[in-house]
Amino acid sequence: MRILTFTSLYPNNIQTTHGIFVESRIRELARTEGVTLRVVAPCPWFPLGSRTFGRYGEFARIVKYETRGGIPVYHPRFPLLPKIGMGMAPFLMYAAMKPVLRRLADSGGPFDLIDAHYFYPDGVAAALLGSAFNRPTVITARGTDINLIAKYRLPRRMIQWAAGRAAAVITVCAALKDALVALDVPAEKITVLRNGVDLQRFRPVPRQEARDRLGLSGATLLSVGNLVELKGHDLVIRALTRLPDVELLIVGSGPEEAVLCALAAQEGVSHRVRFLGRLPQDALPEIYTAADILVLASSREGWANVLLEAMACGTPCVATRVGGTPEVITSPVAGELANARTPDALAEAVTRLLQRKNDRAAVRAYAEQFSWEATTQGQLKLFRGVLGDRRTIAAHAQ
Repeated sequence: MRILTFTSLYPNNIQTTHGIFVESRIRELARTEGVTLRVVAPCPWFPLGSRTFGRYGEFARIVKYETRGGIPVYHPRFPLLPKIGMGMAPFLMYAAMKPVLRRLADSGGPFDLIDAHYFYPDGVAAALLGSAFNRPTVITARGTDINLIAKYRLPRRMIQWAAGRAAAVITVCAALKDALVALDVPAEKITVLRNGVDLQRFRPVPRQEARDRLGLSGATLLSVGNLVELKGHDLVIRALTRLPDVELLIVGSGPEEAVLCALAAQEGVSHRVRFLGRLPQDALPEIYTAADILVLASSREGWANVLLEAMACGTPCVATRVGGTPEVITSPVAGELANARTPDALAEAVTRLLQRKNDRAAVRAYAEQFSWEATTQGQLKLFRGVLGDRRTIAAHAQ
């Protein structure tokens, strides 16, 4: 089985954690005997300011090719005008990637199937490429692509077209499947394959040593994610005013950092809030283990990997009831779902969980049911079915 994974959500030499949830799934699949896999991860390119224009300067420093975990990864460029190019993005991506895929097919051998991640613009471009190369395309919905982008008329119509053209559609949670069905995508065409967690990377470390290194003494909350409004770090900071003597660690970087620092000062809790910045994956197990509770206050999510990562390190979670989160926290062992997305509701859920004192070994055991094995086997079954159906149709046509 020769798979070409196509997605702009993939880590690279500059953005080391970008789309790491896609890479985790692909790495597990690549370990399967008989599977060969290449990744094409397009990067936006803006010719008038490629070295200095906002994030385009960052994109310009991404290498054109690298090997990650033994998997060849290509980062070809496609033109995209800042702020005004999203309507044309699928077509610009398709036009730029078509010769790239042709060269790859000629030099490295053909591919049997396109495995696309993120519906817009990636999935739409992948469906166009599948048509051009006469290859089946499977598209995975990830969250924002369906929960937000599909609310806009033109992207919604293109997402619906791509779903119709795809041989199969995957969602990372049942909530996303329901959202796609609401967009008139046939339910029987959609397979739910949740994300897993790397149980070897994310595991408990000696807890007291971790807490000592971080200088922690009392109850500690942890909030992990980009410092953007939708992640709700501000709500967790406000919740501290209802939680005396509780500290908060925030891991992540982004445009809201100054606003969040000012909010902590305004609420009188800045002495109890620490911003740790963006951390590499290998540094996270110590932070997860040291915390008493991970709090995820997002306004929308597909499948939140930080929940499973924290649980795999023995740390229970408090989270808002959005997206696939209720599919992750299904037992009091795992943590609490807040009754509302408010500081009061978060503080109440944290208080309940602190009083309950969940056994950390039991939390780890709960996370162990979310290994990657079931997801990998589900992918293989789906891909083999798609390719088998295609061969059957071709044989009948002869």
